[in-house]
Amino acid sequence: MTKRDWTTAGAGGEPLLRALAGLPGSVLTSFLLTLADLRARERSPADVLRQWEVDTFTGLAAVDLRRLLRAELRLLDAAAGFEAVELAPLAPLATCAAVGPTSQNKIVTTMRGTEVVSDSTNVLALECARRLRRDPHTPVRLATCQRVVRAQEVPRRPGYAHHFKLFSLATAGRQTRDHGFLVDALVEHVRTLLRGFDQLTQEGFTFGRRSVRLLATTARNAVADRIAEQLAPVVDLARRPLDHDYYDGLRFIIEIEAPDGSVVPIADGGAFDWVARLAANRRLVFVASGLGTQLVVLLFGGSASLQSRK
Repeated sequence: MTKRDWTTAGAGGEPLLRALAGLPGSVLTSFLLTLADLRARERSPADVLRQWEVDTFTGLAAVDLRRLLRAELRLLDAAAGFEAVELAPLAPLATCAAVGPTSQNKIVTTMRGTEVVSDSTNVLALECARRLRRDPHTPVRLATCQRVVRAQEVPRRPGYAHHFKLFSLATAGRQTRDHGFLVDALVEHVRTLLRGFDQLTQEGFTFGRRSVRLLATTARNAVADRIAEQLAPVVDLARRPLDHDYYDGLRFIIEIEAPDGSVVPIADGGAFDWVARLAANRRLVFVASGLGTQLVVLLFGGSASLQSRK
């Protein structure tokens, strides 16, 4: 029996898909925009409201905005050594898929050759590559808070949705002797995130025991040893092997005990080869990390209120 492809079934099949893919970009964009206009004209106000009520890609965020903004300001204060930047909600098409094992099907693609940002660290990698191509000798340190959208299945629990806020850090520059730049950058990210939790306690957040899992490939074990040596005095640290090809040999995960006693992996980061590939310079190092601020407010913010659809 021939397997039916749901992406083309009933719409002309593979030949039509290939014909559309082969159109010049401007022609395809015009076609898709015209199609969207026709479909929009067929929708009634009731249709729009119905989608707003049930579509998890739309609607209100799960936290109070004032509470969320205060938390983000505290995190940015903790990252005083990073330049704070505001990113656009859109990024070039394949911002994630071109440099990592990410399927475009998990990303909201627009009809204008762009995509809705699904991971701020990938966009920060673009900006780091742009700057380092102009001046490869000046390291780049960037921080941002951004609402991102991911087109993948989400847990059926309060506070989880296709869109959420991320606090992200990115560091890029030329590798130095004995991987010194990489070691310093990764240590700085972990220390900055831990300092951010200290800042949040001044806003009434309550955190339980904190710990860090440091994962490394065999080739990166010596580098991980040096990172662990610097972090062990300030936080409980465990070493683990890394077998995930999304990272360039090093990854860290910050875990915090929640009020209900569960242990939550609340932040993670590591080394990536994205900037080296984007700038076509193998000597460039890129370290990025992310923290789900929306989840932090919900789990550790105490008086944070959860928005609900009725």
